[in-house]
Amino acid sequence: MARLVVISNRVAVPKARGVAGAQGGLAGALNSALKANGGIWFGWSGEETDEFTGSINYVKSADGVTTATIDLEHQDLEEYYNGYANSTLWPLFHYRIDLAKYEREFGKGYERVNDLFADSVLPLIENGDNVWVHDYHLMPLGDCLRKRGVTNRMGFFLHTPWPPTNLFVSLPYHERLVRSLLQFDLLGFQCDAWLDSFLHYCWKELGAVVDHDTGKISLDGGTTIARAYPIGIDFEHFSSKGDTGEARQAQQRLLSSTRHRTAMIGVDRLDYSKGLPERLDGIARFFDRYPERVRDLVFIQIAPPSREDIGSYQHIRATLEQKAGQINGARSEVDLVPIRYVNKGHSQEELYGFYRAAKIGLVTPLRDGMNLVAKEYVAAQDPEDPGVLILSRFAGAAPQLDCDGEGALLINPHSADDIAHHIRLALDMPLEERKARYQKMIVTVRDDNVQRWTENFIADLAEVAG
Repeated sequence: MARLVVISNRVAVPKARGVAGAQGGLAGALNSALKANGGIWFGWSGEETDEFTGSINYVKSADGVTTATIDLEHQDLEEYYNGYANSTLWPLFHYRIDLAKYEREFGKGYERVNDLFADSVLPLIENGDNVWVHDYHLMPLGDCLRKRGVTNRMGFFLHTPWPPTNLFVSLPYHERLVRSLLQFDLLGFQCDAWLDSFLHYCWKELGAVVDHDTGKISLDGGTTIARAYPIGIDFEHFSSKGDTGEARQAQQRLLSSTRHRTAMIGVDRLDYSKGLPERLDGIARFFDRYPERVRDLVFIQIAPPSREDIGSYQHIRATLEQKAGQINGARSEVDLVPIRYVNKGHSQEELYGFYRAAKIGLVTPLRDGMNLVAKEYVAAQDPEDPGVLILSRFAGAAPQLDCDGEGALLINPHSADDIAHHIRLALDMPLEERKARYQKMIVTVRDDNVQRWTENFIADLAEVAG
């Protein structure tokens, strides 16, 4: 069996009791794949250094999985991570070209750090290894490794959306970036919509021969296969959180504090792609339309801070605080507030309990590669009294959880009217319909899990390049 070399911007470095939990199910699935196949996980340590030396920090976990990390200089992080990755590619890939910054130094830093990654990981790659690179931070890495003589099977998975061609061409040197991606043998996307956008670009802008049935892209004598691999959650691991005292306490805390009102919950990283201001506008519209129902519903928004040193993220936080304050100021009574805005993170156990207590899950990204909160919400529900999932049709999870119109309630997150209308439908939905919708969704959440996603990608990588 071929070894597996996983390369990502950040690495879940093993701790004394196993893999660090910050990256959740993905870290667990990749850790399991590395354990089964042998190999190494390589990436940035999360630490800064005054001078890059190329020295590698090795950590070996109790189950034999090795991580290898490098430290990066401050300038590298500013240009590669805060700059090109998160101020250029991230907004562009989420259709926000108005927020994308096209700075020459950002691009130079991005390519420089990908070269550093290639130089550092090169000695770790052995003949016969399968190499699996992750996400938008490292799109040129396949080309960097090929130029250094690596002939191994190499795959790449993009965790974000891929934008339509007419948006992507706004990126300077967009052809060079995509040509570097085509040095991988296998490209994975979260859903068919993002895959179709990529295939269209390759056909229209590069003149590649594209087979839409197989995902085969032929260009300049080389071939790459591109396919959709919808990522899932670690269903068994997450479901086990419901048996913990921490989860039960969190559930009871929320239930007792709502005073017989229906709890509606949103859990999102503080990011403009998540549609949080638009979500609050929809809730405000609901209360404007049905003012008497302020005593029926309480909305809890959990939004941990994210990328706080980037200006657009500071703006989104200020906007949310203002909108939440305006709604509460207009609708609060001495004994209730309609919105609870929580600007900090919570453990998986606590989130399980909060999801379980909430009878409506509100997941309304303007654009999302997949969105695993939607799947976690479904996984945490009581089969005998499940909640209702309201989901943006622009999330990658929507095709799976729509269930032919019998699963999640799909909404347009840009429309306050649509959000308000579906909140009323969810609030008044009878038990039998809630159970029927839950039973449709839980099948895909349980079966299309992160382990299956990992196994499918690795199996296809061996096949397409075999």
